[in-house]
Formats: sequence, C-alpha cells, structure tokens
Amino acid sequence: MDNFDVIVVGGGLAGLSAAYTLGKAGIGVLVVERGDYSGAKNVTGGRLYLNPVRKLLPDIWEQAPLERFVAKECIVMMGEDSSTAIELTSRKFAQKPYHSYTILRAKFDQWLADKVMEAGGIIITKNRVDELIMDGTKVRGIIAGEDKIPANVVLAADGVMSLVAEKAGLHQRQKPLDYAVAIKEVIELSPQIIEQRFNLEPGEGTARMYAGAITHGMFGGGFLYTNLSSVSLGLVVRIKDLMEHKPSLEAPQLFEDFKQRPEIKGLIAGGETIEYSAHVIPEEGISGVSKLYGDGILVAGDAAGLALNTGITVRGMEFAIASGVFAAQAIITATKNKDFSAQSLSEYERLLKNSFVLKDMATFKNAPRFLDNPRLMGLYPQAVCDTLEKLMFIGEQPKSRLVGTAMSEMRKKLKLTQLLKDGYNAFRSM
Repeated sequence: MDNFDVIVVGGGLAGLSAAYTLGKAGIGVLVVERGDYSGAKNVTGGRLYLNPVRKLLPDIWEQAPLERFVAKECIVMMGEDSSTAIELTSRKFAQKPYHSYTILRAKFDQWLADKVMEAGGIIITKNRVDELIMDGTKVRGIIAGEDKIPANVVLAADGVMSLVAEKAGLHQRQKPLDYAVAIKEVIELSPQIIEQRFNLEPGEGTARMYAGAITHGMFGGGFLYTNLSSVSLGLVVRIKDLMEHKPSLEAPQLFEDFKQRPEIKGLIAGGETIEYSAHVIPEEGISGVSKLYGDGILVAGDAAGLALNTGITVRGMEFAIASGVFAAQAIITATKNKDFSAQSLSEYERLLKNSFVLKDMATFKNAPRFLDNPRLMGLYPQAVCDTLEKLMFIGEQPKSRLVGTAMSEMRKKLKLTQLLKDGYNAFRSM
C-alpha cells in the first residue's frame, strides 16, 4: 500500500485526537481500528473533564455529542447493609463553560472519527495490527493481515494492553497488581425519570462514586453517571485482588450484587440495559507510564498508561485527548525537520511533562499505594455508617451523649495507630 506520513493504531480518544490534529495540519494520516467502528471497543465509564483540553481542540466542543454537564458530585460509602452519601452541589459546576460532562463513547468516538475524515484522515476498521515493519530498532510501518503499510511515524494508541508498543519494546507487560477490570452497563431511562430520581434540572447531570462493602474489601469501587436518556453504571475491581480472594469471587457476580443494592436498585428501576461491556484499565499511576517514544514511534493514551485514580476523581479521557494532540504536535515538528528519530520525537515527552498530564500524575504519584489499603475499602466505610446509625437511632433506652457515643463506636472499629498511619499516608499522597 502507499506510504503514509503517519499511521495511528487505535481509533479511541488518543488516536482520533492525534489524527484530527494531523489532518488539520495537512499531514497524511491513516487510522487502523480493530473494532467494527470507532467506539466499538471503547467502553470507558463516561465522564470527561473539559477544562484541561478545551484549548487543545478548540473547534470541536460546541458541536460535540456530549451528554449532561455534571452539576452534582456524590461519594457514597457502602456498609454491609447501610450507606452514607456526601453530595456536593455547586453553582460553579453549573456555570458555563461547564467543567465536565458525561459521555457515551460509542456515540462520541464515531462522531470524532467523522471529524477526522472531514480533516482529510483515512480510517479503516475491522483490521488488527499484528506486527511492525522494523529496520533494526526503527519502526517503518505496520503489518495488518497480509498488508504491509509503511509510514514515517507510527502512533500506538491501541489501549491498555498495547501490542504495538510491546512489539516496539516500549511497553512491558505489567502485573495483575497494575490493572483493574471494569464492568459497565448503559441502562436506558427517560430524561424525565433521570431528572426526577436524581433531582436534576434539564441538561444537568450527576457523577456518583461508591466504595466499601460492594468490593468485599478489594481495591475498587462503583460509579454511576447520568446521560441524556440513560445511566452508565459500573464496578471496578483490581485483577490481583480478584485472583487472590478467598473464597473466589467473579466480577460479573459482584456487579449483579451491586445492582441489587437498595441504593442502586431504585435508581435504575424500569430501565432497559442497552449496552454491556468489560474493559481492563491501568491503575499504577505514573510508575506505570511506558516509554513514550522511539525511532519512528510514539505511544499515547491508555497504551502509555496515562490514567490517574485519586480515590475521588478518576481521570483518563482528558489525558488521552491531550496525549494525542501533543503526539501530533511532535510529529508535525518532526515532519518539518524531516527527522523521525527518537531524539526528534522526544519532543512529545517534553510537551507531556510541561502539561497537566504528567504534572498531575507526578503530584499524585503516591495515590496508588495509598489506595492499596483494605481499610479504605472495607473498615472505614462500615465504621462511618455504623457510627451515624448509632447516633441517629432512637431506641427504648435513654440516649447517651452524642460525642461519647461517636467516640465509643469509632474505638470499636478503629485503632489509633491505624488512624495515624492512614492519615499520614493520606497527607503524603493527596
């Protein structure tokens, strides 16, 4: 096949953002996507923080098929048979320009793929990249089935288990400790029901995070995002914990149990599941970021390990978009200089280091180890629920003093040494 300036492997947010930027710059770009269409394999839960990437792709957001702007944030601590919710409603979140939106990737990615083609890019689907064309250590193109397609640069944006980055020697297979499995359903509900159940105005949305007994002490949690006419409901559990848990537990069953919790069941009652998906996600933070460049190749998005979980925010989609744009900018410079060596393409890493992507990941570099604490997923949520239950329950006997009751209940559950240790680790991590 004809030589392309750039081949992008993977039609997700990173790959499409890069291809769009390259196409607008007049650089010939081919996107190779193994799914039936862009978005078919992209099942991320559905929340995009816009402020960090608004200026990187300034001409698309007014038209983009976003769902609801997130006006309410909610964190729910789940006990065995109780829960405690903390909800934040902020005028700042409900003012334009809205800082985050819910998003349906199948819809959004197909739309962005159309924008890539309008910009002059070519997209082929239902094709898997099996090998790279190599000249020593230099990448010269890809091999997809029987087709050898040469290119000046290959951008690996093929997801968390990136075969392309691995073939180029830039990505090492990680351990089960470094990955989690996410299960998600998109459940169709009318806009009126969504707004009534979640106390929302038209166009407003909510993002809810769940932690505690739903994962049986394992690292992970649940999420719920409201879309225009559906909700995205999911559960995330670390693979290592699932493998080692006694007795054995299956992620699909954990998800079904989560759906049956009273806190969830009423919110999705009467809804119809229109999408079911599972996905592996990176959880290692900055220590899991791969080598980002080589001779004739760059790595972006999940393929590079660019994701960050701080416990109250889970970020990845804006990292993917930004890394795609920065990769494209580095390629544009390399094209002008006619130099596609590793030294030339290292400009991409410099751009990432000077951006919010690697700066935020460096700031929260200790977050993965802090979150790797069974007490955070089991003991603390249960202790909060039990203490509040004790304070608020009125029985037959005279009521004890509230402060004394709270302290007595907390002492039953928590040791001072544990609190001090976890508090210190939280200070270092957050």
